[in-house]
Amino acid sequence: MPASTPRWPTSIADDTHLDDLLSTPSLAAIDAMRQLEGDLIVLGVAGKMGPTLARMARRASDEAGVKRRVIGVARFTDTTHEDLLQAHGVETIRCDLLDEAAVARLPDAPLVVYMAGRKFGSTGLESLTWAMNAWLPAVVCRRYAASRIAAFSTGNVYGLTPVGHGGSQEGDAVSPVGEYAMSCLARERMFEHFSRSHGTPVSILRLNYATEMRYGLLVDLARKIAAGSSIELAMGHANVIWQGDANAMSLVALSHASSPPYVVNIAGRDELSVREVCLALGARLGHEVRFTGAEAGDALLSNGSKGWTDLGAPQVELAQLIDWTADWISRGGASLGKPTHFESRDGRF
Repeated sequence: MPASTPRWPTSIADDTHLDDLLSTPSLAAIDAMRQLEGDLIVLGVAGKMGPTLARMARRASDEAGVKRRVIGVARFTDTTHEDLLQAHGVETIRCDLLDEAAVARLPDAPLVVYMAGRKFGSTGLESLTWAMNAWLPAVVCRRYAASRIAAFSTGNVYGLTPVGHGGSQEGDAVSPVGEYAMSCLARERMFEHFSRSHGTPVSILRLNYATEMRYGLLVDLARKIAAGSSIELAMGHANVIWQGDANAMSLVALSHASSPPYVVNIAGRDELSVREVCLALGARLGHEVRFTGAEAGDALLSNGSKGWTDLGAPQVELAQLIDWTADWISRGGASLGKPTHFESRDGRF
């Protein structure tokens, strides 16, 4: 599919087709890979988003006519990710990023995308979450002090904000709720500290929330509807963004990295109503939707307008995502089996 003329299909056939769409670079991503120099390394590449982001970096570089290594680093406990990345021109390195000596042996790379982090399972094992989210960034910042870094964070650092006011903006005060969100703010502060002290150009990417057909808020809702489960409405509003759009914006953010850091929300255009989205999904799935509770007056919401201007506007609209999700679920499409727990209002994951 040419990046210059994206033509979105009415249905996504299978995992291969989905991964191809998720890794299709935007024009802005291609241009960024053309302008930036040097190899690119993705730390924590084996997560939900990393494989298609690394493949997009490879495709964008190739389409830009730029020769560079794209390297994915992870433990690769599931070798499927490693094999697929290699098959699409991404080099792989097995590394436990909590092993500081192993990080020191990683190859130099002028461009770094930092995706390592821990969220689910944090409750009861908070110390590991803090090690991953707060200590590891310091290790990486020392190792790649001379590089340009795009570091993933989360909109959870803002806390809840009133519905109907456009969502939290980058200049708003942060108010993280729960140890996961607090550790993510610590991650940001580590990148900020080393950016200021070493002059390392950094972009901090506050993502809220990426979705595709196997994972995400829309998938959680659709699967509950299909199973006949009730939808809890307390967290009654949210943001979603097509993961392919988030991938592209993240690569472009490398060109905006600065010292002190460039901070940007990566979020979809819509402040979606969970109730309305569920009714739309239910109609497409042919299932009645049952609700419990009522919408609170606040939610975890981010204003993505700065990112749309600087990094390229999202190409896939909410209606398209709803159609794709319902179609995928109705055909028994694959699932990662990892609920988002977006409905959590106390910050416990």
